[in-house]
Amino acid sequence: METSFTPLMSLAGGALIGLSAVLLMATLGRIMGATGVLTGVIVPYTRSDWSWRVAVLAGMVSAPVLAALVTGFRPEITVPGTPLMLVVGGLIVGVGVTFGAGCTSGHGVCGNARLSPRSLVATGVFMVATAVTVFIIRHVIGG
Repeated sequence: METSFTPLMSLAGGALIGLSAVLLMATLGRIMGATGVLTGVIVPYTRSDWSWRVAVLAGMVSAPVLAALVTGFRPEITVPGTPLMLVVGGLIVGVGVTFGAGCTSGHGVCGNARLSPRSLVATGVFMVATAVTVFIIRHVIGG
């Protein structure tokens, strides 16, 4: 299995994620954690809290579509797993987000920028777990 590395696209994507996190913090004083945003749409605190969250999710869905329309480039997306594997994986991620009090975007982007000790530890755990998972899938299981 080969992993494509696209440094310029990765840099641009990271810069846009960082910019959006800064803008959300500057305008609404809120943390840009994707699972927190989604949770607030499902279980809203207030009407105004729900509105900005829906706007963020709408942007996450519509921006790639808009980019594809503007550039004519549509990346090929393949998911190497069954629907059952995706559901189980999603449930595992949901449990991890609950126990970790946030996701990679909340801890890794926003929490680390605020020098939150909890986020520094959580991000370290994410990175180690990712490395172990990739090693097991590629070298032990042979995926």
